[in-house]
Amino acid sequence: MATLKDFRDERLRKLEELRQLGVDPYPADSHRTHNAGDIVSQFDSLEGQTATVDGRIIGIRKFGKLAFIVIKDFTGEIQLFLTEGQVAERDVSISQLSMADLPLLDTGDFVEATGEIIKSKTGEVSIAVKTIRLLTKSLRPMPSVQEGFTNKEERMRRRYVDMNVNQEVRDRFVRRSKFWQATRKYLDDHGFLEINIPVLEHTTGGADANPFVTHMDALDQDFYLRISHELPLKRLIGAGYEKVYDLGPRFRNENYSDEHLPEHIALEFYWAYASWVQGIEFMQGLMKYVLQETFGTLQFKLGEFDIDLSKEWEHWDYAETIKKRYGIDIYECSLEDVQKALKDNNLEVEKAENKARGIDKLWKNIRKDVTGPVWLINTPLFVSPLAKTNLSDPRTTQRFQPVIAGSELGNNFSELNDPIDQLNRFVEQQAMREAGDDEAMMLDIDFVEMLEYGIPPTCGFSYSERLFWIFEGVTAREGVPFPQLRMDIDETTRSIYPDIKFE
Repeated sequence: MATLKDFRDERLRKLEELRQLGVDPYPADSHRTHNAGDIVSQFDSLEGQTATVDGRIIGIRKFGKLAFIVIKDFTGEIQLFLTEGQVAERDVSISQLSMADLPLLDTGDFVEATGEIIKSKTGEVSIAVKTIRLLTKSLRPMPSVQEGFTNKEERMRRRYVDMNVNQEVRDRFVRRSKFWQATRKYLDDHGFLEINIPVLEHTTGGADANPFVTHMDALDQDFYLRISHELPLKRLIGAGYEKVYDLGPRFRNENYSDEHLPEHIALEFYWAYASWVQGIEFMQGLMKYVLQETFGTLQFKLGEFDIDLSKEWEHWDYAETIKKRYGIDIYECSLEDVQKALKDNNLEVEKAENKARGIDKLWKNIRKDVTGPVWLINTPLFVSPLAKTNLSDPRTTQRFQPVIAGSELGNNFSELNDPIDQLNRFVEQQAMREAGDDEAMMLDIDFVEMLEYGIPPTCGFSYSERLFWIFEGVTAREGVPFPQLRMDIDETTRSIYPDIKFE
């Protein structure tokens, strides 16, 4: 049975033969006039016209003086119909091949063909080829759709192959692009400015997460990769901007799960002079618009959940929800009460468990069964240190989170703008860090100083691409083009490049 090395060796032989003929197997130019999918869909208006098409070969058949080559570009597939006597002779100056050179082509190669748009005798839209050029000689065969490419490890490591072979995977990232395009458009149309803020920070904050640490040689200081966009964007509110957002990567040095990746794309926006009540209304509009533009519907079947985002959203009070489920008052209960509730519900109790973390675990145990759409409101102050408190109950905050299909799909606040209150909360969080909680927030004194200059009432919101993964119905790793994997060089690669030292 032929191995990958055997196939590659044969293609290397053909590559050398092309070079011996004087053909450049990797020319820099191409001259496409039409996309394959457009020719097929618009055949009635294009029939008889001359077109130049480019694409990857996915099939070759040769029958005596006839040959059929199927190529694929991003828009679709089209057949090239080649007849001996109709195809021009070789012209090495432009990498043009003759009919006799076709055996030097393989599936996976990229070619350019020019000819008349016709239908074959079997009714297939085709190009009656006059000239054919080699654009790229491939050295490895692309698996065919029929062969499949299903090994999960291989798919993740060679995602460029996965997207070529599995059309649904390639289409997924078209939708992912539309998801973020729609997000930007809605915000831009409502007067928001996209202002990119640093990824490297002296002090990182805005979320409970363990940061990545790096070192900047120029300053000879350690920096953190941002875990959130929050604090720099709020500094922009302090600078006088009223509607700002940033959309880009954030990094949390935590384990992989079906819903979380250490690196992922997220949106955060901040809206001066807006309350959390306005924020809820705005966010419902944003999410409905983005999902409609991305998927063309607001009705979804997500596992066991039937979701209808066009209906009225419910509002759930955090403390009431916990009490209804576990019978404990989150403001009056002790750490021991929380630990007992965790144990009674077969949830993990860690040595460094504190009351805030434990109650958050209890909520997440409820959340996993919530269909939604639901707004979780009145989150307690001790689990939301950056949100403004409610005047009606200062134990709670003006925080609102969308809960859909068992997941929190965003985080939103009336932002805290009292510098004394913020400093006290930072000090409390810093004490938690010093007690062993690596995910507690760092004390950011520069941010406190900014607040002392003053910022207006502000509503903030964020969601990550987890919102897309949930509605796409995929895990986190399936939902990004190139997920991080442990570095590994397989034996086939080692054998193909024996002179390379990989360690």
